Amino acid sequence: QVQLVESGGGSVQAGGSLRLSCAASTNIISTYCMGWFRQAPGKEREGVASISSDGRTSYADTMKDRFAISKDNAKNNLYLQMNSLKPEDTAVYYCAADLHFCGLGLGMDYWGRGTLVTISS
Repeated sequence: QVQLVESGGGSVQAGGSLRLSCAASTNIISTYCMGWFRQAPGKEREGVASISSDGRTSYADTMKDRFAISKDNAKNNLYLQMNSLKPEDTAVYYCAADLHFCGLGLGMDYWGRGTLVTISS
């Protein structure tokens, strides 16, 4: 059973930075497509960034200049570096994994429970 546990969320002021982490219970980081998604209050969940097993990355247009996804295969960890944060980035951020699909769609095989990011103006 794959478990994904996010950490690193918190409250920061606009313009600040946060680094989210996702720890996987099994060695899937190197073989699965991994992604970050978010759900803002009252809005639908949306894709933020993904990284394939061989390291190719994909970003939502509105976040590609400020966010960076990366992974450490040896540590089974996924990361999301978020810079120049805005109040509209406030959301619960989720880590997800899929064996066959890689992108920003919501049909991932496994999901974490999320970590809350709050950006104040």
